[in-house]
Amino acid sequence: MAAGKKIEEGLDFEPKFSSDGLITAIAQDAQTGEVLMVAYMNREAMDLTLETGRAVYFSRSRQKLWRKGEESGHVQRVERVLVDCDQDCLVLKVHVDEGQCHVGYQSCFYRSVKPGTKATLEFVAEKVYDPAQAYKKT
Repeated sequence: MAAGKKIEEGLDFEPKFSSDGLITAIAQDAQTGEVLMVAYMNREAMDLTLETGRAVYFSRSRQKLWRKGEESGHVQRVERVLVDCDQDCLVLKVHVDEGQCHVGYQSCFYRSVKPGTKATLEFVAEKVYDPAQAYKKT
């Protein structure tokens, strides 16, 4: 099988990490289909996720592994990992409790561009938890 066909139609998992060693990972609620967040994984984060069944990401801002829920308690239990045709993006089908966004919403996608505008957002969701409590902020 040609290299391209092998990646696109073969059964070997050969994820393509970017030049900075990361792959995009989209977390999606396994029950509702709601997209919860977009993050990145390096090889170690991906391997830990596959080994433990709990989502682990790589924080670009902190330059370290980020075990989802390590501070807030809002973990992601991974049911399935999907890979796209080029193997350069992952979708994690996850089971979650309340609130996956660090500002208190179930999803990080809690605003949309207001119809008829180019630069105005509107809220499309309500907060489901108090981040000050979850993150023990003062």
